[in-house]
Amino acid sequence: MQQTFTPTPEEVARFHELGYLGPFKVYEEEEMRRLWRRERLRLMDRSGAVYDEGDAQAGNTNIANYDRHLDSTFLADHICRPEIVDRVTAVLGPNVLCWRSEFFPKYPGDEGTDWHQADTFAFASGKPQIVWPESEKDFGGTITVWTAFTEAAEDTGCLQFIPGTQRTMYYDESKEMHYQPDKINQQDKEGVTRGFYGYDYRQLQKDPDWSPPQERAVSMVMRPGEAVMFWSTMMHASKPHSAPDKEMRLGFAGRYVPTSVAVYPDTDEVDEYGGRVSLSEYGTVLVAGTDTYDHNRRVTRTTKGHEFPKR
Repeated sequence: MQQTFTPTPEEVARFHELGYLGPFKVYEEEEMRRLWRRERLRLMDRSGAVYDEGDAQAGNTNIANYDRHLDSTFLADHICRPEIVDRVTAVLGPNVLCWRSEFFPKYPGDEGTDWHQADTFAFASGKPQIVWPESEKDFGGTITVWTAFTEAAEDTGCLQFIPGTQRTMYYDESKEMHYQPDKINQQDKEGVTRGFYGYDYRQLQKDPDWSPPQERAVSMVMRPGEAVMFWSTMMHASKPHSAPDKEMRLGFAGRYVPTSVAVYPDTDEVDEYGGRVSLSEYGTVLVAGTDTYDHNRRVTRTTKGHEFPKR
């Protein structure tokens, strides 16, 4: 009999109220440390990666960190783990796709990440990357499950959330945001230096005089192997890595939507963070249920032949 990790109705209600659930355990701490020692070496082999880091169009940008679950056996299994999928389906319903994964490294001395929200993920590329159907227009964004592969502490750059902000968008993703890789990052009203991977997210504010209610922020301190699930439309950020004697903080995020959501509609490439990659080898992954739609390309195996598990 399969073990289930479905949250209680009270936990689901709390998720809808706050915008996040967790932290919760996906791996034992020592197991996570052992796995990451092994996998970080394996991931240096990009021979099966769907985006070529050395491509002249892609360059050495954040895009190279996208979707390694499409070639890595470990990450393919990770995005499908029942500890994650059972919680996601409790909110999104039985039929769910993983449409993206990303690494989020933060090294000693790195600044914090700007407060931001993501609905269609059009803020960098200029094109909506996910579009919910009209029949579900009250929803938007994606559910992100962010797993700490290393310690995420107050001084190593843990995530920060402003609970309850997922129902109101304070940013307009259709506004133009300029990529400035050499941009000098600025301090927020609490004196924290923040940036957004070469962008100034404040350029998207609907009201330029508004500022995030940071006094309501909560910190997501996590041990290796723990994860947190949250709506991408909830305001979130991260603290700086201010501990020179500690290791890199590394988070790995899987992003999930119902099968009814259109992923990369009418798009053959992703153009953001100063780079461009082709979607010719990309596909969504069905992690639970069935997909009765035909608007998303889908893959059932990694580029190295490993079959994705499914709930």
